[in-house]
Amino acid sequence: MAELNLAQIYWDDVPYVALAIAAVGSWWRYRYDKFGWTTRSSQLYESRLLQIGSPMFHFGSLVVIFGHVVGLMVPEWLTEKLGLSDHVYHLQALILGLPAGIATLVGIGLLIYRRRTQAAVFKATTRNDKLMYAVLVCALLAGMGCTLMGTTHYGEVHDYRQNVSVWFRSIWILDPRGDLMIQAPVYFQVHVTIALVLISLWPFTRLVHAFSAPVAYLFRPYIVYRSRDVAANNEWVGSAPPRRGW
Repeated sequence: MAELNLAQIYWDDVPYVALAIAAVGSWWRYRYDKFGWTTRSSQLYESRLLQIGSPMFHFGSLVVIFGHVVGLMVPEWLTEKLGLSDHVYHLQALILGLPAGIATLVGIGLLIYRRRTQAAVFKATTRNDKLMYAVLVCALLAGMGCTLMGTTHYGEVHDYRQNVSVWFRSIWILDPRGDLMIQAPVYFQVHVTIALVLISLWPFTRLVHAFSAPVAYLFRPYIVYRSRDVAANNEWVGSAPPRRGW
């Protein structure tokens, strides 16, 4: 009984601790390290592996994140109402999620290999980033394991949408259901625990740049380049009224 209570307390409270660390850490990083809020690009040192690994990692990650959003945020009753059976739902998760996970894993593998073999790139890698890479790889492997094991029985034995997804949504409405996570298989609990560690590390690594999507770039005025000779021979160039937009 004591173990059960401790486990429930863990799943009730630890997510809020991780979210608090991520929120406060992001604020602190932005407040005191604005110039460090970047990926610290190393393209000048090596570009061949970067051009292969980076797109694989980023596009694979987008598909993986989208799959998690659908799986965790969309209730099971809604997919059933749309006519999507459990068999088809888990099958599409396997068909789409597994290749995306493999692409993400291969991409980050190439990026880690690049950082380890290129001396200049390796020197620009912080200890926090090294730890982040290890945790991220573990999260990907655990997630792929959950996809394989969860689809083997087509959700008949351990449909995560009946426990993990409900627990996840309960966190955001401040009514945590840690008792549901206790019912989830161990490999799901391991995957979620690694994810919570990754969330806690997020603001202190290069992953923080994900919070700085260049949305304003789409609405900035376009830039016109003119040579000095043309500007000198055409007085109207400097007096023309500026126009915004593309």
